[in-house]
Amino acid sequence: MKVLVIGPGGREHAIVRSLLADPSVTEVHAAPGNAGIAQAVPTYPVDASDPAAVTALATSLGADLVVVGPEAPLAAGVADAVRAAGIPVFGPSREAAQLEASKAFAKQVMAEAGVPTAMARVAANAEEAADALDAFGAPYVVKDDGLAAGKGVVVTSDRDAALAHAQACFDAGGSVVIEEFLDGPEVSLFVLSDGHTVVPLAPAQDFKRIFDDDEGPNTGGMGAYSPLEWAPEGLVAEVVDRVARPTIEAMAQRGTPFVGVLYCGLALTSRGTRVIEFNARFGDPETQAVLARLRTPLGGLLHAAATGRLETVEGLRWAPEAAVAVVLASQNYPDKPRTGGRIRGLKKAGALDGVHVLHAGTALDEEGKTVSSGGRVLAVVALGEDLTHARERAYEGVELITLEGGQYRHDIAAKAARGEINVPGVTNSAGTGAER
Repeated sequence: MKVLVIGPGGREHAIVRSLLADPSVTEVHAAPGNAGIAQAVPTYPVDASDPAAVTALATSLGADLVVVGPEAPLAAGVADAVRAAGIPVFGPSREAAQLEASKAFAKQVMAEAGVPTAMARVAANAEEAADALDAFGAPYVVKDDGLAAGKGVVVTSDRDAALAHAQACFDAGGSVVIEEFLDGPEVSLFVLSDGHTVVPLAPAQDFKRIFDDDEGPNTGGMGAYSPLEWAPEGLVAEVVDRVARPTIEAMAQRGTPFVGVLYCGLALTSRGTRVIEFNARFGDPETQAVLARLRTPLGGLLHAAATGRLETVEGLRWAPEAAVAVVLASQNYPDKPRTGGRIRGLKKAGALDGVHVLHAGTALDEEGKTVSSGGRVLAVVALGEDLTHARERAYEGVELITLEGGQYRHDIAAKAARGEINVPGVTNSAGTGAER
């Protein structure tokens, strides 16, 4: 099987790495890729959000499967174009990808499907926003209705700051979704779908704020870990039954079947599990941690989803180890990242036992040296017998890498490793139930 992976980031590097480990995959290609992906597979300077260009590349390569990584190409209809050319695609149609591209649409589908989520209002102007903020009270949750690469959400106790974010979205021609605040720890669960059947992966937790102790502005994600030993027994089965399957069924009934991965962003609240948001693709950087543990060959799994055969897939196999991914970001990220800095120590970090480095915002300079080219530069991913061991390995790798002004969080998976995460209303939570 020949596979083409679309996208430039760390998520795509993780997917490429897993595909290369699948015996049924004979070739992997990527577009546009990055400096790390280019070391492993052929890459092509194609605009990932150009449906015609991606389709032409997939056709010329004779691809048996196209995997679309980021949200923007899905919203642009890349999967539709490739599918229309007769090539199996792992990634939803433009209409199905509205589950991510529009928060308001997602709320509508959740209401139809009876999916538990936060109460919300859509606001199109400052007066509506102010009314919604006062109705729900602090902490205020304001979300840009459209795609914002994980950075369109503001959670604050400052009403003026909440209104200012809403106004910025209005000024840009958009609307906002204002929600009630959800307490409790957050969980990311990826659920594969072929439009009918659903197969969950192992849950993960990511870290959205730029600084330690969840301080500072939201980012695309500064690290992640998996599995979640603290999660309640049966959480994955509950999310499949109450969230994923009803949503997939609702999308099919609408005539817009969802083929790809439904990313369920969840809060384990004092009133039960609630959906924070849906994404229509693998999350970044959770994918880096989750795929590090997946032992079922990825190519066959994604091809089964793309061709409507997920029901034939046997139970997934997982490594017993824990995985921790720590993101190294550029100076000034997430504001205006400084790029072009030389990155050193990549080989030393990747040579550590149980450690691999996945590139995100990297490129090669005129001398062929690896430099930063984006906000999130790379992720150091480590496997260990437990979270403590995996953290030690990941941070040992991070400390071997130098990038002037580079920044990373020091507390990825720290609370979980110390057993300090509590789920409201759960006195004894051990085991995820995901891999049994």
